[in-house]
Amino acid sequence: MRGEPHDLLLDVTRLVWRAWRGGLPTGIDRTCLAYAAHYRDRALAVVQREGWTRVLSPKQSRELFSLLLDASGARGPLVRFGLGALAGRSKGETAGRLYLNVGHTGLNWPGHMDWIASSGVRPVYFVHDLIPLSHPEYCRPGEAEKHRARIQALLHSGVGVIANSRDTLNELDGFSRLKRGRTMPPGIVAPLGVDDLHAGQDSGAAPTLPGRPYFVMLGTIEGRKNHLLILNIWAEMARRLGTNCPQLMIIGQRGWESEQAVDMLERCEAIRGHVIELSRCDDAALVAYLRGASALLFPSFVEGYGLPLVEALALGTPVIASDLAVFRELAGDIPDYLSPIDGLGWSRLIEDYSRAESPSRSAQMKRIAGYEAPRWKGHFARVDDWLAELHPAA
Repeated sequence: MRGEPHDLLLDVTRLVWRAWRGGLPTGIDRTCLAYAAHYRDRALAVVQREGWTRVLSPKQSRELFSLLLDASGARGPLVRFGLGALAGRSKGETAGRLYLNVGHTGLNWPGHMDWIASSGVRPVYFVHDLIPLSHPEYCRPGEAEKHRARIQALLHSGVGVIANSRDTLNELDGFSRLKRGRTMPPGIVAPLGVDDLHAGQDSGAAPTLPGRPYFVMLGTIEGRKNHLLILNIWAEMARRLGTNCPQLMIIGQRGWESEQAVDMLERCEAIRGHVIELSRCDDAALVAYLRGASALLFPSFVEGYGLPLVEALALGTPVIASDLAVFRELAGDIPDYLSPIDGLGWSRLIEDYSRAESPSRSAQMKRIAGYEAPRWKGHFARVDDWLAELHPAA
């Protein structure tokens, strides 16, 4: 898409407050960072907080994009940048410009819809998932109501919707028809890329890999990710196999309502020495751990996308995953799929994959040879062309 300088408005609210709090980047954060990197030279940054929204000047936007894209962390520099100075009414012409919000942030806040109406912007929203609406049992209390408000705002004011998968777009369309009795705004599917997730990272010393076959689980420890199933399988294998038990690496922070999994990690003697928990892991180490693994384990009950699955396959690492529609959309028949409640099936397949001459693993390695991971270049080629159709004057 060829556009004049600063013809887009890019909301970076989520990145600002995540950097402020020092949180590790999630899949949504990585999407926001990719959009900031791609549009930094042609977009003005938008920052909102409950009660106000500010469109930054070109100079401020350049500075803020640079701070947020600095992999070393931005909390200190953000303090010096002066977030307090961002409060106040936006100045400058916004009417008719495309406003991109790719982080779900602010749509349910007081004043957001008023700003959309008063500024005259044309909003385009990225939808990552509808999990708080379809599976509220896996979310914090009140999250369903918040997400319903976000989705309703999106459907009411959006001129376009970008979805990470066909599965997500179908979920949104179903919600729109059910709740509003009409179709949603025009939408496209643009899968998330994996090519530059680890670019520019200082690899440093290579991590020491486990000395026996091991498996990786990647993601926040929470009920939806089904860590408890895998930990119970490991406890049973450890008691039965002893030193021949493979190892499990759990990479991710402890999240909401993870008490049962945490109890296993902290109090189950059987898995001691067989399960390694890493709450923080830089990108270079993560790549090394994934490459050396017998398989990535992805037993989630529900997902909006599945970035770990795509990353693992891009690195040539087999995947054992829940039989979810979105996983099949992303990876076809390459992974081995199981029900997330099939404990015996998971146990048998994990033991199979841990063997040096595993037939199941060998078969998947042949299937991986034909896999082509989605790339950010392809993502933005699709999005840029589509935005040009939405905003032909740009």
